[in-house]
Amino acid sequence: MSESAKLYQVWVYLQAEPLFWLTLTIGAYLLADKVYRAFSLFPILNPVAVSIVLVSTCLIFFEVDYERYFDGAKFIHFLLGPATVALAIPIYLNWNIVLRAKKAILASVFLGVIFAVSVTYAIAFLLDLDMATIKSLLPRNVTAPIAMGISEIIGGVPSLTAIVTIVTGIIGAALGTFVLDLFRIKNMAARGFAFGLASHGIGTARAMARNEEAGVFAAVAMGLSGIVTAVMIPLIFLVIRDFI
Repeated sequence: MSESAKLYQVWVYLQAEPLFWLTLTIGAYLLADKVYRAFSLFPILNPVAVSIVLVSTCLIFFEVDYERYFDGAKFIHFLLGPATVALAIPIYLNWNIVLRAKKAILASVFLGVIFAVSVTYAIAFLLDLDMATIKSLLPRNVTAPIAMGISEIIGGVPSLTAIVTIVTGIIGAALGTFVLDLFRIKNMAARGFAFGLASHGIGTARAMARNEEAGVFAAVAMGLSGIVTAVMIPLIFLVIRDFI
């Protein structure tokens, strides 16, 4: 048997093992994170975005179904919930700092959510998208699990919502630093809050990696914007359902 045939047999065996896909996912992220740090945390090289490209390329090249991949990588998906809940720890430890800014926080969350939803609807309407697609896009400003739940409630397509939400987070985390620097926003609390509000989980992770205070306010923004959006969007569609 030739060497290439032996390697192919090894590959067939490995891709049938769930542990292989878990290892691939973790390995891709570790590699992406190493590149990210090697380039001094350059925003465009966000490790989440890079690892998604690496894993997706591998799946497409070897023609592997997503279901087979997810059977192995779903343990990471399971950890998403505990990891999100764990963000409450730094908030608790810095609760006094958060309370001192409560008025600015509440005002910013409400204005930010209203702006995000309004702009999304306006652009989707101008592009003449169908209502199901519009409903799928509206919750894109909150973390994926909440966004998918909102999408399902109002009649959107949760899978489309998940994709758009992840892309929103990646773009926000990648370009947020440039925008904040452009407007000369130096306050770490404000920078972190902007990341959490505009790019949810991925932005919050980036803020946590750069500065503890920024990470705390990013986590607060992500949590509150999720609550406000989850209440506001279904309520709006409940009121206007007879007109659409």
